[in-house]
Amino acid sequence: MKLLLKTVAFGAVAAALTACSGVDTVTRNAPLETPRIAAVEQVEVVRNYSLDAIRFAAPSDLRVSEANSYYPIADIVWRGDPLGNRLEQISAIFQTSIQAAGTNLSGETPVIVDVDLVRFHSLTERTRYSVGGVHSIKFDLTVRDAATGEVLEETRRINGDLPALGGYAALAADNAGQGQKVRITAHLTQLFTDELSGLTNVVSIEQAGS
Repeated sequence: MKLLLKTVAFGAVAAALTACSGVDTVTRNAPLETPRIAAVEQVEVVRNYSLDAIRFAAPSDLRVSEANSYYPIADIVWRGDPLGNRLEQISAIFQTSIQAAGTNLSGETPVIVDVDLVRFHSLTERTRYSVGGVHSIKFDLTVRDAATGEVLEETRRINGDLPALGGYAALAADNAGQGQKVRITAHLTQLFTDELSGLTNVVSIEQAGS
């Protein structure tokens, strides 16, 4: 009797395994009906630009401060020019920097460079001649084909922050002709040269069949 029970149990297990094996075999041999999904790839291409025009804009709601505190709560803080229209002064810095970067561009596609200012928070006199800090510069950059107006590079946020000298280092820089306006202009020139030359990533979509 015990031998018979063991034989029946073994037969049941074997039947179950055979059934599972059969299902698995059907699954493995089934045709692949699911279509492949389109592949998205980042491709690096060489920029081939020459500078045609610069368009600088600043939202009217940016807050300007002339307070000589350590850290005014504002979007625009600038002391590198005499008291005046700060947005016009900052626009001139960007125009000079982009034009200087443009001298390094000799490509076949003339472009328009759009700059929309987000923040230009430099140092007040009190901060510069004591602790120093950071020239906080942020803007949105768009590159367009000058002939067609087509967007060649979608708008992207650029962080143009630059360490700001303070105390004796700031005084020494002034005496050497390297005041904050000179340093920021040189910094932005290099930044725009990097952003408008060399390689850039574009999205390539490869359609896959079923």
